[in-house]
Amino acid sequence: MASSSPSKKYVIRKRNPDPKTSALLVIDMQNYFSSMAKPIMNNTLLIVDLCRRASIPIFFTRHCHKSPTDYGMLDEWWNGDLILDGSPDSELIPEIGQLAAADEVVEKNTYNAFMNSDLQERLAEKGVKEVIVTEVMTNLCCETTARDAFVRGFRVFFSTDATATNNAELHEATLKNMAYGFAYLVDYEQIQKRLFSL
Repeated sequence: MASSSPSKKYVIRKRNPDPKTSALLVIDMQNYFSSMAKPIMNNTLLIVDLCRRASIPIFFTRHCHKSPTDYGMLDEWWNGDLILDGSPDSELIPEIGQLAAADEVVEKNTYNAFMNSDLQERLAEKGVKEVIVTEVMTNLCCETTARDAFVRGFRVFFSTDATATNNAELHEATLKNMAYGFAYLVDYEQIQKRLFSL
């Protein structure tokens, strides 16, 4: 399973998140993805803790399908291997689930956390202008959500050491794409310095 190093070699633009206008997006840390999430779990917990202490809003997405009407192209693409609501695979990984309040969980049924969800409205209610994207899968749900956030006018920060996927090449390709056109790359150390050196 591929999780990233700081990957500073891909950084093109530098900026730090503003804790006054940021939100943390913890994407799909569910049992279904536990094998690829395990290597980044420690960084995930550290970043969640940092954001809690800095009073940054956190949203935990949960990918799940409730009926064939919401399968879309995913059913065909993944040969029916979908995350069905109510199954053990659909639940947040216990270490994450115990941190997520009910009103912080955003359900989604496609790669993009904004599509068919109320994420945009929740971010607007909290005055969020920047999002920090973390977790799994780097090249699918994280990348798609980050791209759409950028198009919707959010400043995007993309974690290099709290994102993971099942293939190192795909992971690195996403970091290159994000840095080139959509997001500022950040790691745990950079976030920590920014949030607690103000």
